[in-house]
Amino acid sequence: MGKRKKAAKAPTKKKNEPLATTFPCLFCNHEKSVTAKIDKKAGVGHLSCKVCDQSFSCSINYLSLPVDVYSEWVDACDTVAQENKEANANRPRNFMPPGRAGEPERVDDDLDDEDADRHNGYGGEGIVDDDEDDY
Repeated sequence: MGKRKKAAKAPTKKKNEPLATTFPCLFCNHEKSVTAKIDKKAGVGHLSCKVCDQSFSCSINYLSLPVDVYSEWVDACDTVAQENKEANANRPRNFMPPGRAGEPERVDDDLDDEDADRHNGYGGEGIVDDDEDDY
């Protein structure tokens, strides 16, 4: 005779944690300083930093969440940074921004890379090549 089969316990459902509504600021790097507010009726998502008063707004749809507004802000900041990088690449190298005193570039005429080349990038006194044939 066998034992009676026990009833299996029903598996507990995992609780889905809600997505964050506070985020780190991209400009002042403070944790949990950016709060997101969504106005679904107006179709606008708004972010604002409590520390540096930076703000961002974008249009949203009925599926958008605060994390979506934050990711739009990150993408917008990346786009602006890329545009600035491209604009600086097109600027002549000898261009000095107004209001800054330029220092002349130092040229090191006695730079000698021959020692570093002979020692596989390791140069200096007392450094010798390893003898690889001794094995």
